[in-house]
Parts: sequence; structure tokens; C-alpha cells
Amino acid sequence: MTRRKALTLIVYAPALVGKDARPVDILHQMEKALPSLQLRWRLSDSGRPIPLPQRDAWLIDSIEDGEFPIVCNGDECHPVTFFGRERSGLFSPGGQPQFEVHVEMPLDEPVLAAAATVLEAVAEGAHAFWGQASRYGYGAEVAQQLRRSAQAPQGSPRGLPLLNMPEEIPAPETPYFLAWLNYWSAATARAIGFPDPARDADLLSRARRTASGGWVVQLTDAPLELDKPDHLDALRRAYERFPEIGGRTMTRE
Repeated sequence: MTRRKALTLIVYAPALVGKDARPVDILHQMEKALPSLQLRWRLSDSGRPIPLPQRDAWLIDSIEDGEFPIVCNGDECHPVTFFGRERSGLFSPGGQPQFEVHVEMPLDEPVLAAAATVLEAVAEGAHAFWGQASRYGYGAEVAQQLRRSAQAPQGSPRGLPLLNMPEEIPAPETPYFLAWLNYWSAATARAIGFPDPARDADLLSRARRTASGGWVVQLTDAPLELDKPDHLDALRRAYERFPEIGGRTMTRE
């Protein structure tokens, strides 16, 4: 796995419609959550930052086919990037296209301290179903959990449960997987049965309620590193608690 020191955030929301205002709302919420952050540059074809004096108008105008290009903080030493893309209905739950928001930030102390607040800001601004924040490269771990055929083994190389492919999951509110920080909308929380005070005391001790009635739930104190036995155990317990995640309660033919 690549050991790049970055934190990645991805949220999954209803698809953009026309010149949707949600991307601008997300930027405003992010900058409020992390006051030192100013996302007012775009990237040239060569990857150099170019100032955006009319950023909000430029961003709305740049939306095309449910997507928009990278906006960044202009700092090539500590880059923060933000972009949106459409996830085709062919590869999404229920056959419905989705709006994916991608954010990448340096994995440093200020970002770690604000990570839950930033994830909440991005997810609530996008009106997301669910979302997550994880160490850069965590997607490679999740890829090993995907059930790509009916003949697949029952677990991943690390002993984690196999997850159904996103397009096989019937409802967009169902998360595909678990990560270090998890955003669950109110609808998602209902779908997976969170919170249950009798079963979720440990998770609730590291959870926060959002303004819309959703939750941000943190599995471990630091971003997950699955070479650490306590982190792997925390992730395994969370999968056992929420069998709906990854579509694992579905009846397979």
C-alpha cells in the first residue's frame, strides 16, 4: 500500500442537477470548519495553481455532466484539493447515479484535529447519504473485501468480511464499507440501526450528531492502520455490529 501522508474524504450524494449550488455550499462549509483553509485556486493543465477571483461563479459555471474540476488551496507544499464527479448508475446502488465529492488534505495535526468537522461539513453541504475519511491508500484495503464472484472466499486476506459490489446494493443509503471516520445521514443511520444505546456505547463515545440529524462516527483515535491489531479488531467489531454495510444481509441467489 502506498504510504503517502494524506487524508482522503469521499461522500456519496444524490446526483447534481444542472448548475447545482451544492459544490459552492460545500466549499463555504469547509472553509468555516477549517478557518485557515482558502480554496480559491484551480489547476492549470500543467498542474500549477491559478487564482480564482470569482471562485463561486466559476465553480457553478464549470459544472458539466454532473462533475466539476479540481479546486485547491494554492499551496504546493501542503496541498488541499476538492473535486466532484458523477458515479454512473451502472455502478451505484439501485441503479441511481450519484454525486461523489473527493477531498484530499495533508495528514498533519491541524487536519487530524478538524477531520470530523470537515467531513461533516462536506457531507452536509452535499446532502450526502453517507461518506468517510481515511488514510490515503485505504481504498486498496477495501478492494480486497469486494465480492467479485459467487465463488469468492468468505473473508478478505485480513479476515474482514466480504462486501458486495456497490451496484448490487439496492439502496443508496447503505454504505459500501466502513472507514476511520464515517458520516451517516439520518436515513443511513436508520437503515443500519444506529444508534442502539445498549450496543453502541463505545461508538457513541466517539460520535457526534450533525445539524441534519445524521452522525459522524469515529472507529479509532487515529486513522486506521490495519497492520495494528487493535485497529483491525475495532474495524472487525464494527462490521459485526452493522451487517447491513456492504449489502451483507442481502439474500444471494
